[in-house]
Formats: sequence, structure tokens, C-alpha cells
Amino acid sequence: MNWYVYIVECADGTFYTGITTDLERRILEHNSGKGARYTSGRGPVRLVYSEPAENRSEAGVREAHIKKLKRADKILMIDCHSISTINSSK
Repeated sequence: MNWYVYIVECADGTFYTGITTDLERRILEHNSGKGARYTSGRGPVRLVYSEPAENRSEAGVREAHIKKLKRADKILMIDCHSISTINSSK
């Protein structure tokens, strides 16, 4: 089973970081109010970052690391990921 670490941006501009095995389903859950308590009432959310993980343990460790980052560092990570995704699709 593939695991993912992801960041969504809430409608109020805040970020939420989580882990899942199904990104599409998880975003739908967040947007329907059935996701995390934090995102409830802050929707809609949009996926701004994701990365694969080998297993749940690795995903959890990476999630904890990302949650400790300052907002500016998260924005930089999101921006760098966006640029590398655009460049790899050319």
C-alpha cells in the first residue's frame, strides 16, 4: 500500500498537513467536513503538496517533520515542489 504525506491550503490561507493512502478520497473528505477537525469549517481546501512514503511509519515521521516547519519554510517547500513538477512535465 502506498502512503502519501500531503499539505492542503484551507480557504483561510492556513495549511494542514496529513497522511493518507488515497489523496483524492482524503481531499473529498476534507471538503465534505468529514476530514480532520482542523479543516472542518475552513474549507474548501486545495491540495498544494504531496510526496510518497514507503510505509505508514515513514509517512508519519515526515508529517511530524513538516508540521514543525515555519510557515515560510512550508511555502518554500510547496513552491519548489511546484516548480520541479512543472519542469518534469516538459
